[in-house]
Amino acid sequence: MSVRTERVASVIKAELGTFFQREFPMENFGFLTVTEVRVTPDLRQAKVFISVFGDADRKKRSMQMLEDRKPEIRSALGRAVRLRFLPELVFMLDETIDRAMSIEKLLKQIQDERDARDAGGQNGAPGA
Repeated sequence: MSVRTERVASVIKAELGTFFQREFPMENFGFLTVTEVRVTPDLRQAKVFISVFGDADRKKRSMQMLEDRKPEIRSALGRAVRLRFLPELVFMLDETIDRAMSIEKLLKQIQDERDARDAGGQNGAPGA
């Protein structure tokens, strides 16, 4: 990305993050976080990666709400960011955090099994 597209992506990320905190209460939509924004070189499209804290149903409802309210979101963004052409917003669910938590859980499970196996192999002998 060029410096300009990085700057535009950064501004969009900050503005959308603030807008989501203000307009979408966590109780109704889950905790929405803008994790990344990727803007095309011509600044016509912005892929907005969203992380939603909650179960699969809450994620689905939150992403649907974002699609349904896209005109309102884009309008608010247009008031906050002055560009000749405001990029089309494409919302993408970012499940990186969920995958990381799943991997961490698996690693913990493996470690617990190793600890149990190692403790069982010592037969209660101290220092063995």
